[in-house]
Amino acid sequence: MNETSPKHYEPIAISAESTVVAEFVTESSSSSAYQSEAELERDFLRLLEDQKYQYLPLTSEAQLVENLRTQLELLNGITFSEAEWSQFFKERIAGANDGIVEKTMRIEEDYVPLLHRGDGSTKNVLLVDKSNIHNNRLQVINQYEVGQGGTGGTERTATTSQCL
Repeated sequence: MNETSPKHYEPIAISAESTVVAEFVTESSSSSAYQSEAELERDFLRLLEDQKYQYLPLTSEAQLVENLRTQLELLNGITFSEAEWSQFFKERIAGANDGIVEKTMRIEEDYVPLLHRGDGSTKNVLLVDKSNIHNNRLQVINQYEVGQGGTGGTERTATTSQCL
């Protein structure tokens, strides 16, 4: 008889339609040594990549916004014009006066906003596909720069991930 410990599964996402689980495997080595922030971040990125997140080497907010545009175009099978994207991003995704709470509520409550096309037509745009979660992409980045108001300085952010 095999003396290995039984497998343990942790739920990742639970809905009425499906449940996504991951096998939890304990690492046999434990250390009380100091782990630097860089090592911790590297380990965290590796862990997310092991869970099928795609690592993106983005380093600026502009690159992050451009990636969001690309992912929304892929998810919805559309191409935004420059004017459509600019208006959609400012009004439906990241309003100038919106904080993290407002942006989070928008994604939770209004995840299919209306896009007003340049030709006068309208189109529903999925921010997240909640009906078929496998249409979404899991991505992770680390350390991107955000401008500091009118000071001209920049700030580095911590590791972040996005699901699209």
